[in-house]
Amino acid sequence: MPGHHGTPGIRALLCDIDGVLRIWPPVDRLERDHGLPLGSIAAAAFSAERLLPAITGAITDEQWRAAVAADLAAASRTAAAAVEAWSALVPRVDREVLALLTQAAAVVPVALVSNATIRLERDLEVQGVSGFSVINSARFGVAKPDPAILLAAAKHVGVPAQECLFVDDTPANVDAATEIGMTARLYREVAQLRTALATAVRS
Repeated sequence: MPGHHGTPGIRALLCDIDGVLRIWPPVDRLERDHGLPLGSIAAAAFSAERLLPAITGAITDEQWRAAVAADLAAASRTAAAAVEAWSALVPRVDREVLALLTQAAAVVPVALVSNATIRLERDLEVQGVSGFSVINSARFGVAKPDPAILLAAAKHVGVPAQECLFVDDTPANVDAATEIGMTARLYREVAQLRTALATAVRS
Protein backbone atom coordinates (compact mmCIF):
# COMPACT_ATOMS: atom_id res chain seq x y z
CA MET A 1 0.00 0.00 0.00
CA PRO A 2 1.61 3.31 -0.98
CA GLY A 3 2.72 5.28 2.05
CA HIS A 4 2.55 2.26 4.36
CA HIS A 5 5.59 1.98 6.62
CA GLY A 6 4.72 -1.02 8.81
CA THR A 7 6.43 -4.39 8.82
CA PRO A 8 7.54 -5.17 5.25
CA GLY A 9 5.04 -7.33 3.42
CA ILE A 10 1.96 -6.57 5.57
CA ARG A 11 -0.60 -4.67 3.51
CA ALA A 12 -3.95 -5.88 4.91
CA LEU A 13 -5.50 -7.12 8.15
CA LEU A 14 -7.94 -10.04 8.24
CA CYS A 15 -9.56 -10.51 11.66
CA ASP A 16 -11.94 -13.01 13.19
CA ILE A 17 -15.12 -11.69 14.81
CA ASP A 18 -16.46 -13.97 17.55
CA GLY A 19 -13.92 -14.58 20.27
CA VAL A 20 -11.94 -11.52 19.19
CA LEU A 21 -14.18 -8.55 18.41
CA ARG A 22 -17.36 -9.95 19.98
CA ILE A 23 -17.66 -11.88 23.22
CA TRP A 24 -20.76 -14.01 23.76
CA PRO A 25 -22.35 -14.28 27.20
CA PRO A 26 -22.56 -17.67 28.95
CA VAL A 27 -25.80 -19.63 28.60
CA ASP A 28 -25.62 -21.57 31.87
CA ARG A 29 -28.48 -19.70 33.53
CA LEU A 30 -30.63 -19.89 30.41
CA GLU A 31 -30.15 -23.67 30.28
CA ARG A 32 -30.99 -24.07 33.97
CA ASP A 33 -34.12 -21.92 33.60
CA HIS A 34 -35.37 -24.19 30.82
CA GLY A 35 -34.44 -27.51 32.42
CA LEU A 36 -31.60 -28.28 30.05
CA PRO A 37 -28.32 -29.94 31.06
CA LEU A 38 -25.43 -27.48 31.16
CA GLY A 39 -23.64 -27.36 27.84
CA SER A 40 -26.50 -28.88 25.89
CA ILE A 41 -27.16 -25.85 23.68
CA ALA A 42 -23.54 -25.65 22.55
CA ALA A 43 -23.40 -29.41 22.02
CA ALA A 44 -26.49 -29.28 19.80
CA ALA A 45 -25.83 -26.00 17.99
CA PHE A 46 -22.15 -26.44 17.28
CA SER A 47 -21.97 -30.10 16.37
CA ALA A 48 -20.53 -30.44 12.88
CA GLU A 49 -23.75 -31.85 11.38
CA ARG A 50 -25.77 -28.91 12.66
CA LEU A 51 -23.32 -26.01 12.32
CA LEU A 52 -21.62 -26.63 8.98
CA PRO A 53 -24.75 -26.34 6.81
CA ALA A 54 -25.62 -23.07 8.56
CA ILE A 55 -22.22 -21.43 8.24
CA THR A 56 -21.78 -22.44 4.61
CA GLY A 57 -25.20 -21.13 3.57
CA ALA A 58 -26.75 -24.52 2.84
CA ILE A 59 -29.57 -23.73 5.29
CA THR A 60 -30.86 -20.49 6.75
CA ASP A 61 -30.20 -19.21 10.24
CA GLU A 62 -33.83 -19.91 11.11
CA GLN A 63 -33.61 -23.51 9.87
CA TRP A 64 -30.46 -24.06 11.93
CA ARG A 65 -32.08 -22.79 15.12
CA ALA A 66 -35.21 -24.84 14.51
CA ALA A 67 -33.06 -27.95 14.12
CA VAL A 68 -31.26 -27.17 17.39
CA ALA A 69 -34.64 -26.84 19.15
CA ALA A 70 -35.72 -30.18 17.71
CA ASP A 71 -32.52 -31.82 18.95
CA LEU A 72 -33.09 -30.44 22.44
CA ALA A 73 -36.79 -31.31 22.60
CA ALA A 74 -36.13 -34.71 24.15
CA ALA A 75 -34.26 -33.06 27.04
CA SER A 76 -36.74 -30.29 27.80
CA ARG A 77 -40.38 -29.50 27.05
CA THR A 78 -39.37 -25.85 26.77
CA ALA A 79 -36.57 -26.46 24.25
CA ALA A 80 -38.12 -24.12 21.68
CA ALA A 81 -38.34 -21.33 24.25
CA ALA A 82 -34.76 -22.02 25.30
CA VAL A 83 -33.52 -21.66 21.73
CA GLU A 84 -35.58 -18.50 21.31
CA ALA A 85 -33.96 -17.02 24.43
CA TRP A 86 -30.52 -18.15 23.24
CA SER A 87 -31.14 -16.56 19.84
CA ALA A 88 -31.95 -13.26 21.55
CA LEU A 89 -28.61 -13.11 23.36
CA VAL A 90 -26.41 -10.22 22.26
CA PRO A 91 -22.63 -10.50 22.31
CA ARG A 92 -20.52 -7.76 23.85
CA VAL A 93 -18.43 -5.79 21.40
CA ASP A 94 -14.91 -5.34 22.76
CA ARG A 95 -14.50 -1.60 22.30
CA GLU A 96 -10.71 -1.77 22.65
CA VAL A 97 -10.51 -4.28 19.81
CA LEU A 98 -12.92 -2.21 17.72
CA ALA A 99 -10.78 0.89 18.28
CA LEU A 100 -7.64 -0.97 17.22
CA LEU A 101 -9.30 -2.27 14.06
CA THR A 102 -10.57 1.22 13.25
CA GLN A 103 -7.07 2.65 13.67
CA ALA A 104 -5.64 -0.08 11.44
CA ALA A 105 -8.30 0.62 8.79
CA ALA A 106 -6.91 4.13 8.42
CA VAL A 107 -3.68 2.58 7.15
CA VAL A 108 -4.52 -0.75 5.47
CA PRO A 109 -7.64 -2.60 4.30
CA VAL A 110 -9.34 -4.45 7.18
CA ALA A 111 -11.70 -7.36 6.62
CA LEU A 112 -13.64 -9.29 9.27
CA VAL A 113 -13.59 -13.00 8.46
CA SER A 114 -16.16 -15.12 10.27
CA ASN A 115 -17.81 -18.51 10.30
CA ALA A 116 -21.36 -17.30 10.68
CA THR A 117 -24.93 -17.62 9.49
CA ILE A 118 -26.59 -15.16 7.14
CA ARG A 119 -27.79 -12.96 10.00
CA LEU A 120 -24.22 -11.79 10.78
CA GLU A 121 -24.28 -8.57 8.76
CA ARG A 122 -27.57 -7.48 10.29
CA ASP A 123 -26.30 -8.14 13.80
CA LEU A 124 -23.09 -6.18 13.19
CA GLU A 125 -25.07 -3.23 11.87
CA VAL A 126 -27.33 -3.26 14.94
CA GLN A 127 -24.24 -3.33 17.17
CA GLY A 128 -22.63 -0.38 15.43
CA VAL A 129 -19.79 -2.35 13.86
CA SER A 130 -19.30 -0.80 10.45
CA GLY A 131 -16.66 0.46 8.08
CA PHE A 132 -15.05 -2.94 7.48
CA SER A 133 -15.42 -5.52 4.76
CA VAL A 134 -17.20 -8.63 6.07
CA ILE A 135 -16.27 -12.06 4.74
CA ASN A 136 -19.11 -14.25 5.98
CA SER A 137 -18.68 -18.00 5.43
CA ALA A 138 -22.42 -18.43 4.83
CA ARG A 139 -22.16 -16.22 1.76
CA PHE A 140 -19.00 -17.85 0.41
CA GLY A 141 -20.11 -21.47 0.87
CA VAL A 142 -16.94 -22.44 2.72
CA ALA A 143 -15.82 -22.04 6.33
CA LYS A 144 -12.58 -21.73 8.26
CA PRO A 145 -10.22 -23.55 8.55
CA ASP A 146 -10.66 -24.22 4.85
CA PRO A 147 -8.02 -21.95 3.30
CA ALA A 148 -10.40 -21.13 0.45
CA ILE A 149 -12.23 -18.55 2.57
CA LEU A 150 -8.94 -16.97 3.64
CA LEU A 151 -7.84 -16.73 0.02
CA ALA A 152 -11.25 -15.25 -0.83
CA ALA A 153 -10.76 -12.64 1.91
CA ALA A 154 -7.33 -11.72 0.56
CA LYS A 155 -8.74 -11.43 -2.95
CA HIS A 156 -11.61 -9.29 -1.65
CA VAL A 157 -9.23 -6.71 -0.16
CA GLY A 158 -6.98 -6.91 -3.20
CA VAL A 159 -3.87 -8.03 -1.35
CA PRO A 160 -1.89 -11.27 -1.86
CA ALA A 161 -2.23 -13.79 0.98
CA GLN A 162 1.48 -13.48 1.73
CA GLU A 163 0.97 -9.78 2.52
CA CYS A 164 -1.97 -10.26 4.92
CA LEU A 165 -1.92 -10.37 8.72
CA PHE A 166 -4.56 -12.81 9.99
CA VAL A 167 -5.81 -12.81 13.60
CA ASP A 168 -8.08 -15.53 15.03
CA ASP A 169 -8.74 -17.19 18.40
CA THR A 170 -8.90 -20.74 16.96
CA PRO A 171 -5.56 -22.55 16.49
CA ALA A 172 -6.75 -24.55 13.46
CA ASN A 173 -7.67 -21.33 11.64
CA VAL A 174 -4.31 -19.76 12.45
CA ASP A 175 -2.54 -22.89 11.19
CA ALA A 176 -4.52 -22.76 7.94
CA ALA A 177 -3.54 -19.14 7.40
CA THR A 178 0.12 -19.91 8.07
CA GLU A 179 0.05 -22.77 5.57
CA ILE A 180 -0.99 -20.43 2.74
CA GLY A 181 1.72 -17.92 3.60
CA MET A 182 -0.15 -15.40 5.72
CA THR A 183 1.37 -13.87 8.83
CA ALA A 184 -0.98 -15.31 11.45
CA ARG A 185 -1.44 -14.56 15.14
CA LEU A 186 -3.44 -16.56 17.70
CA TYR A 187 -5.63 -14.17 19.70
CA ARG A 188 -5.91 -14.50 23.47
CA GLU A 189 -6.15 -10.92 24.76
CA VAL A 190 -6.34 -7.39 23.45
CA ALA A 191 -2.72 -6.63 24.43
CA GLN A 192 -1.56 -9.24 21.91
CA LEU A 193 -3.55 -7.60 19.15
CA ARG A 194 -2.23 -4.18 20.09
CA THR A 195 1.34 -5.47 19.91
CA ALA A 196 0.78 -7.27 16.61
CA LEU A 197 -0.73 -4.19 15.00
CA ALA A 198 1.90 -1.84 16.41
CA THR A 199 4.53 -4.01 14.75
CA ALA A 200 2.78 -4.78 11.48
CA VAL A 201 0.52 -1.80 10.80
CA ARG A 202 2.09 1.61 11.30
CA SER A 203 1.28 4.77 9.40
